[in-house]
Amino acid sequence: MSSQPLPHVTVDEYLTIERDCKRKHEYFRGEMFAMAGASAAHNQITFNLARLLGNQLADRDCKAYVNDMRVKVSDTELYTYPDGIVTCEDPHFEDEHVDTLLNPQVLIEVLSDSTEKYDRGKKFELYREMESLRDYILISQDHAHIERFSRDERGNWYLVDATGLDAAMELPSVDCTLPLADVFAKVDFPPEEPRDQVG
Repeated sequence: MSSQPLPHVTVDEYLTIERDCKRKHEYFRGEMFAMAGASAAHNQITFNLARLLGNQLADRDCKAYVNDMRVKVSDTELYTYPDGIVTCEDPHFEDEHVDTLLNPQVLIEVLSDSTEKYDRGKKFELYREMESLRDYILISQDHAHIERFSRDERGNWYLVDATGLDAAMELPSVDCTLPLADVFAKVDFPPEEPRDQVG
């Protein structure tokens, strides 16, 4: 979320502006926040996710979206654009525009330096208010690492992670698998910083 909100607006004003605007904005409690552009690695990972999820869900009654599908967290007045969304439930939308999803099962965020604290903290706190949400996925873009936060039948959240290009991340709520070699295909990682040598 950008640190520079626009002047206070109502939800109806936000949606009117957003549907006629080329740049995406998050909305939270009366404030619109312009979303920053994505890096080459971020875009490649998102493209890879679209291909992977699309192939696995092609013959199933599930929907997957990347980048431009808005999600509303109803009880918190948050409108946002996750990097990836999956639902195998009948999708529910806020209105006839069919551009604001209310019931995702899986939400995916590709981390960046400017958003990681928010994605791990306040945003995840707000996402947890969604009854439909079962898996929250965080994907690094500077090394091969994926974290999955899953809600159990008691409503508790637990963490599973996968590291390295030979690993895979399961998405049990929608019966999909994300092999890290495919998620990070054609992603150029930054060089590792040299470790201090003990002499």
